[in-house]
Amino acid sequence: MTELELKYGCNPNQKPSRIFMRDGSDLPITVLNGKPGYINFLDALNSWQLVRELKADTGLPAAASFKHVSPAGAAVGLPLTDVDKKIYFVDETAELSPIACAYIRARGADRLCSYGDWAALSDVCDAATARYLKYEVSDGVIAPGYTDEALEILKTKKKGNYNVVQIDPNYVPAEQEYKDVFGVTFQQGRNNFKIDEDLLGNIVTKNHDLPREAKIDMIVALITLKYTQSNSVCYVKDGQAIGVGAGQQSRIHCTRLAGNKADNWYLRQHPKVLGLQFVKGIRRPDRDNAIDIYTSDEYEDILADGVWQQTFTVKPEVLTAEEKKAWIATQTGVTVGSDAFFPFGDNVERARKSGAAYIAEPGGSIRDDHVIATADKYNMTMCFTGMRLFHH
Repeated sequence: MTELELKYGCNPNQKPSRIFMRDGSDLPITVLNGKPGYINFLDALNSWQLVRELKADTGLPAAASFKHVSPAGAAVGLPLTDVDKKIYFVDETAELSPIACAYIRARGADRLCSYGDWAALSDVCDAATARYLKYEVSDGVIAPGYTDEALEILKTKKKGNYNVVQIDPNYVPAEQEYKDVFGVTFQQGRNNFKIDEDLLGNIVTKNHDLPREAKIDMIVALITLKYTQSNSVCYVKDGQAIGVGAGQQSRIHCTRLAGNKADNWYLRQHPKVLGLQFVKGIRRPDRDNAIDIYTSDEYEDILADGVWQQTFTVKPEVLTAEEKKAWIATQTGVTVGSDAFFPFGDNVERARKSGAAYIAEPGGSIRDDHVIATADKYNMTMCFTGMRLFHH
């Protein structure tokens, strides 16, 4: 199949719409179920690149959760802890494969932003992954293959209309890319820059401690940023993106946005949150929204008399600002990556508040000395990669 007609482009008025190969060759994808749209394929092809590279450079199964052509989360397939299972709503008795763990962690980074996501898997989708996807609100999935059982499970989702796309794992795209904007064609070479441990050798801080786990987290952060709308900053913990700040014009706004998301991820592990007693039969999205409101400054919206009874069986105690600040202060070992240099030390100051101990960024600012000094003040380890990772 050399082309695929789509219902419409980004918006319903943008017709006709299709995907095709410029050279007339066959498309590297096969639609196994559903009818993916224009934005679905943008998410699918960008997210596939991310998980493919993450698997190649870490040796671990990888998954991503995409919305509007940026990752809400990405992760490698490390086992879930007991707390992970609770905050990601996983059946404690479920048998989970590494690729299932990867997707559960990728989606769990920011469950609100992953609502209606496009899932990407580096490995064949198995039944364990499909069963988890079945109960989440998702638009579709791309993977190099599907087991028969997994495909049958996914075909029952969304009244049989769930989008399932298979991609040829051996497909290699052309070296040159083209894009039309306002009738003008842009050409550039593909961004084939390889991100691996060799990129992390230029440690510019006094602290040179960089354990294997932190190197994996740096790779996760940098590859995630490579496929995130710029400017972008990513916080990672234990092989999982826990906060992605995408598409902001100011880098400090990226750092704050990603840091706030990382804080929210960590707050979901607070004993008061883990102890919330929800009404029977509550939908997963409603539970996610309730937790988000409960941990925010707008908690009164869900704890008001006559309102909380719709969500909880027992009225929760307020999680106070002091309790939240004290809990977030216990977060440690976080890695922060940036797609371009930090122009000021304020980015490091903000990252520290969310437990950052390791930073990877290109360097090259005229204020690098101030950024390094700020990292040294908190005994952080910082690498200068020398490579910008803008993505538009």
